[in-house]
Amino acid sequence: MGLGAQMTLWPEAMLERYARAGFRVIRYDNRDIGLSSEIEAPVDGHPVMAMARFRMGLKPDAPYTLHDHVRDAVGLMDALGIQSAHVKGVSMGGMIGQLMAATHPRRVRSLSLVMTSNNSPRMPMPKPEVIWWLQGGGVKGHDEEAAVARGLGLWKRIQSPAYPRDLVETERHIRADYHRSYRPKGILRQMRAILATGDLSGYSRRIHAPTLILHGTADPLIRPQAARRLHRLIPGARLAWIRGMGHDLPDELVNRIVDQTIALARRADEPG
Repeated sequence: MGLGAQMTLWPEAMLERYARAGFRVIRYDNRDIGLSSEIEAPVDGHPVMAMARFRMGLKPDAPYTLHDHVRDAVGLMDALGIQSAHVKGVSMGGMIGQLMAATHPRRVRSLSLVMTSNNSPRMPMPKPEVIWWLQGGGVKGHDEEAAVARGLGLWKRIQSPAYPRDLVETERHIRADYHRSYRPKGILRQMRAILATGDLSGYSRRIHAPTLILHGTADPLIRPQAARRLHRLIPGARLAWIRGMGHDLPDELVNRIVDQTIALARRADEPG
């Protein structure tokens, strides 16, 4: 899953479709979020200054990087006795997936990259209002109502314009996740990990697993240019646009996304 997102953000209908198709479905909380391990380390410097360093091609300090996230994923597979898997990553999870496929090629049978990028500092920035809400949108406090207000404000700005969210259901989900786990410092550390990892272009070029890139034409956070860049970098990758999709996984698109990723997995499993 992506930056600051608990594993509960995977749509249940999506997981059920994969399970019915015969796949063993594994989802987990990334480190520093949800019920996973919390890394008790300070994040030095202002987030804006860290982003400025990243945009200049410099890597800010961080308690860990996305390479550590890869080690987490591989370690989980080892613990479960899994030699290889069809890997699907969303947003930050797609960056982790790229690194995993490049550095542990025998562990990745196929790679589905959804609304993600190669993390190049030359890629277009998110829309200004999205950046504002990523920083909290001016809503102060860490009580439940403040957290819900920040969450709703962000979802309104990154949702798919062609598939608007049910805000009542979205609020219910945000509240449930708040009670499951609330780790704002973990989100800051995950963001710093992305910046400290830097450009993934060299790793993206090393990917040889069958790869599908799915990206929305209306993504305000990771802009469509990022998908085009990935398509050029990853040998043999296929790019599929989803018109009207933003930076979320609308219920209306679950079947379309599942069908394409299952087709990729089936092709990857064919002999020869």
